[in-house]
Amino acid sequence: MEIIASTGNSSLALIYIGKMSGDRLVELGESIQPPKPREQKWVLLISTLFGCPVGCKICDAAGYYEGKLSKDEILDQIDFLIRKRYPSGEIPCKQFKIQFSRMGEPSLNPSMLDVLNELLQRYVAPGLVVSLSTVAPCGTQAFFECLHEIKQEKYSGGHFQLQFSIHTTSISMRDQLIPIRKWDFKEIAKYGERFYTAGDRKVALNFALTREMPVDADILLSYFDPAIFLIKITPLNPTYRARDSQLTTYLSPVSVGEDNPIVRKLRAAGYQVIVSIGEVEENYIGSNCGQCIRRHMQDRQSLRRGYTYAVQEYG
Repeated sequence: MEIIASTGNSSLALIYIGKMSGDRLVELGESIQPPKPREQKWVLLISTLFGCPVGCKICDAAGYYEGKLSKDEILDQIDFLIRKRYPSGEIPCKQFKIQFSRMGEPSLNPSMLDVLNELLQRYVAPGLVVSLSTVAPCGTQAFFECLHEIKQEKYSGGHFQLQFSIHTTSISMRDQLIPIRKWDFKEIAKYGERFYTAGDRKVALNFALTREMPVDADILLSYFDPAIFLIKITPLNPTYRARDSQLTTYLSPVSVGEDNPIVRKLRAAGYQVIVSIGEVEENYIGSNCGQCIRRHMQDRQSLRRGYTYAVQEYG
């Protein structure tokens, strides 16, 4: 992998564009969570596809798709970020999270399973937590069966975070937002109940809250047991796709976010609710979920509250 461009702030988040075989481009990154130092929490953002074929209406990685990364191409991203900070491969971070969520739906790439099988032998990282976010496409049952086996064997006891990005409890609006055939709530619930065992992290249901799409606690309770599932809520990050889809965030990126009707109702229903509002500067860098530096470099437009950092190109 050849790094051809980067942007960001080393005290918060850095995003890199790497060139792989066939001149295909991939994005990868790292971030910390102030005021915590890197030794307390360090997050890697790793791509699994060259773009993404899903076409989510809020994600800038959806504008193109050029295939799957190989196992080695996924590991090359992780190696680059780790060796830059810790050449020995020993990561002394209390919480070291690898999020397979930069570009691509991970369940569409079987090489992800080979990566997960190899990670623990490749580095010394007692604080490792793997995070995999998915929209649960139809036709991926074999992937998820293998994922369950790998989690049970290698990542039990809280070292794996499975997240289903559903964003709304309206079936029709979910279909508009995520325009592919995908598991319904019953299928997600059934799998999550098998995936979770005592000592694991709860399975997360992700909502990038918009003003246009409802979240109904009663509907969630009819499918998802609060003893197994938690709710993770984020603002809708500023992306070109969200702007073009005329979607607006329910949560302000500068708000504390905890005291609002949706959160209160979900907690009253018994759910653990995580309201995840990061540093607003990450929107300017373009390091948040759904953002894609390549899309910004192609458009070079002005996007309110997003992509304001200069991209440094090499070579």
